[in-house]
Amino acid sequence: MGALSPEPARLSSGSASSGTPWLAIVGIGEDGRAGLSPAAARALDAARLVVGGRRHLALAAPLAAETLAWPSPIHEAYPAILARRGQPTCVLATGDPFHYGIGVELARLVPAAEIACYPQASAFSLAAARLGWPLADCACLTVHGRALERVIPHLQPGARLLVLSWDGTTPGRLAGLLAERGFAESRLTVLEAMGGPRERRREATAAGFAETEIDPLNTVAVAVAGGPEARVIPLAPGLDDAWFESDGQLTKEEVRAVTLAALRPRAGQRLWDVGAGSGSVSIEWCLRHPANRAVAIEAKDARADRIGRNARALGVPDLTVVRGRAPEALGDLPAPDAAFIGGGVSDPAVIAAVWAALPPGGRLVANAVTLESEPVLIEAHRRHGGTLRRIAIARAEPVGSMHGWRPAMPVTQWAAAKW
Repeated sequence: MGALSPEPARLSSGSASSGTPWLAIVGIGEDGRAGLSPAAARALDAARLVVGGRRHLALAAPLAAETLAWPSPIHEAYPAILARRGQPTCVLATGDPFHYGIGVELARLVPAAEIACYPQASAFSLAAARLGWPLADCACLTVHGRALERVIPHLQPGARLLVLSWDGTTPGRLAGLLAERGFAESRLTVLEAMGGPRERRREATAAGFAETEIDPLNTVAVAVAGGPEARVIPLAPGLDDAWFESDGQLTKEEVRAVTLAALRPRAGQRLWDVGAGSGSVSIEWCLRHPANRAVAIEAKDARADRIGRNARALGVPDLTVVRGRAPEALGDLPAPDAAFIGGGVSDPAVIAAVWAALPPGGRLVANAVTLESEPVLIEAHRRHGGTLRRIAIARAEPVGSMHGWRPAMPVTQWAAAKW
C-alpha cells in the first residue's frame, strides 16, 4: 500500500528563473471557448504547444498550435513541456488547476514566476452554487485516482461533502459505502457535466440509490445523515477496540489514547509504527489530520494483511505497510517525524535504530508489558531522558450477579524528544 510515484522530470535547480511567464495553465469548462476570459483565450491562441486531455483539446478547438494529449502515466509528458521553456506553451485543465488539479504538479517543476494561470470555477464551487451550500462549510474531497475509503473520516452527521468522482460508477459505490456504515438516509446529489449543455442533476438517498448511466465527469454532493447505528469516526483518539480486526496483538483503546497524546502528532508528519500488530496506533495517527502519514512495520504476513484491512475500514487507505522485522526493515524507509515501538521493544537495537533515524525534535514512544522489556525502557530513559510512566487500567466486569474490577496488564511507557 502507498507506493511512491516515480520522481518526475523538473527544471534544473541551477537554472535561473526567466521571470517571464511562458507556461499558461488555462482552466476550461464544459462550455469550452465560450467560457474563457479574453486573457485566457489570448494565452491559448498564442501557444505553440497545447497540452491537455482529449476532452480538453476538443473543448478548446479550433487550435492552430501543435497539440499533445496527456499520456498514461501523465508524468511522461512533463519532459516535453519543460523542453519548451521560454516558448509560449499552454496546458489545459478542468476548472481551477490548483484545486486538485494539474497546476499543483506543474508548479513543482516550473518556477511560479514562469507560470500564468487562468482558473475557472472549480467543480466544488459549481456544485455549491447549484445547491446553495456555503462552500466554506463543505468538506471538498476527491476520489479521482484515490481510494473511496478516504471519505470515511468525514462521515459526521450533519456534514456536507463535495466529492470529485473517479468515473460513472463512483456515485453508486459511494452510496453503498454510506449504507454499509449506517448512513443510509444520507442524501446524494449527482451533478454531471456541470457548466455545459450536457449538465444533469439527480438525487437519491444512499439506501434508495439506483441511478445508472452516469456521466464519468461528475461530482457528488452528500448531505450526511446517520442514525444511532452509524459508525462515526470520533475526533478524539481511542477508537473502540472492537472496530479493529485483531488476533489479540492490539494496543488497547485507553492505552492507545495516552500513546497518541504522548506522540503529539502535528499536521503533515510521518510516523513509524514498529511492530504494528493490528495497526491501531498508525491508523489513529493518520486520523488526527488528513495530511498525516504513517508506515506500519510488521514482520508477520497475516498481521500485515490485517493492518491493510483495518486501514481501509477506518478511512486511511494510504497507510503504508512494510513487511519485515526491525531494525533490518527500517533501512530504506523515509525518515520519520515520530515513532512508536509496540513490538520488539525488548531488543535495544530496535530502539537505537529508531532513535538514530529521528530528526532533531522527533519523538519516540515505546510501550512495554513484559518484565524483560521494562529494563530496556529504563535504560533508554537513562540515556536519552524523557518521561517514564506506568499505565494501569481496570474495567468493570460481571462477578456472578454483581460486578468487580478486572485489571489489564500494566503498561510501562517511555516517551522522549530527540534534541
